Amino acid sequence: MNPSPQARRTLVRQYKDSVRPAGVYAIRNTVSGRVFVAGSLDVEGAMNRARFELGLRSHRNKALQRDWLELGALHFSFEVIDRVKEKDDPAFDRAAELERLLALWSEELQACGENGYNVS
Repeated sequence: MNPSPQARRTLVRQYKDSVRPAGVYAIRNTVSGRVFVAGSLDVEGAMNRARFELGLRSHRNKALQRDWLELGALHFSFEVIDRVKEKDDPAFDRAAELERLLALWSEELQACGENGYNVS
């Protein structure tokens, strides 16, 4: 059963007005252990986009793309490793908090250098 046009418009409006979870995600090469760390104000959407780009051979990180093509999708895992904890404070800056988390996890997982795909 399809919703009425009015109900559908209401659902679409609610979806567009909703705040998507911001956070940091990792793409791990399960063979070599290398990791790519990134963050987004829409973490689930960004992870889906990265998976899609890798499948289309158009990911912006060429080393990650090369390994993806060589090893195949089954040798990579995708995971959200942290989310921005929303605060009920008008001065709260989601983007700044996301940048802080991204820097923290990039260092923690050694995403730059030989253990990672990120460039510093």
